[in-house]
Amino acid sequence: MSTRAEHGDDQIDPGLSAIMSERRRLINLAYRLLGSLADAEDAVQETYARWYALSAREQQAIESPGAWLMTVAGRICLNLLGSARARRETYVGDWIPEPLPEPTEWINGRSGADGSDPADRVTLDESVTMAFLVVLDSMTPAERVAFVLHDVFRYPFGEVAEIVGRTPAACRQLASARRRIRTAQPAAGPVTGQAGIVRQFKTAWQAKDIDTLISLLDPGATATADGGGLAVTHLHPIVGGERIARAYAEIARVAGDRTTFLERTVNGTPGLAALQDGKLVTVFAFEVVGDRIRHIWAVRNPEKLQPWRFG
Repeated sequence: MSTRAEHGDDQIDPGLSAIMSERRRLINLAYRLLGSLADAEDAVQETYARWYALSAREQQAIESPGAWLMTVAGRICLNLLGSARARRETYVGDWIPEPLPEPTEWINGRSGADGSDPADRVTLDESVTMAFLVVLDSMTPAERVAFVLHDVFRYPFGEVAEIVGRTPAACRQLASARRRIRTAQPAAGPVTGQAGIVRQFKTAWQAKDIDTLISLLDPGATATADGGGLAVTHLHPIVGGERIARAYAEIARVAGDRTTFLERTVNGTPGLAALQDGKLVTVFAFEVVGDRIRHIWAVRNPEKLQPWRFG
């Protein structure tokens, strides 16, 4: 059924409406594969560019445009993952996936033209938590695509094979990487419990209370930061709860009263945002296991903080 444009009597092509309605699903796929909202938007834009490069006859011959778009997007992401690995070799420090704010905090896309949320809202579930994305990033490009398509989007191995250019049997082997996911992903507690731990951490951090910080951190905890060479931060992960507590207490001492820590949802789980003189400088994501923090990810690269807005 066609709908009328907001202004005027011109009707929107129902075919165009159906094609554009796939955008949210495409963004959800691309973000999980690439770990970057900006790259995901580029991949989806390229997917649509390839659709509109087809002749009308070629488009009409495609039985399921939605499936065609997902296939093309998957292949584009597979290629981008290969080139991203090469770029990471020259990346300054550790690379962390781009953090997503909760939907109400999302700003307009980079064009700023249509007033929509960037990505038309990535669905926030366990497959976009920072812990999950970091494990995905340890996979080969083909493993990652096969796993996300099969385990997250429920694609049968025959369709996954068409996208990654492997046999269905080979794709089953690729997707067996799920064992690494399950091993590295212990069951998380209730979000309210996680929020309580993060809130206690924030309070102790602001007070520079090293003993309380140590009690909230797993003895084997790690803290990783991503400045991308554009912001000052530690270049290597800090390992050990006591070392993290002392390092973070020193960060609080240096920051002084200029820094404000706000409780925010980061990739669907409780996190923190640090504002310095009113400007966002860091987003913190946490992995809470039981009643202890097992991992902290601090994203300081300003290019990865663009989807966030305050004030």
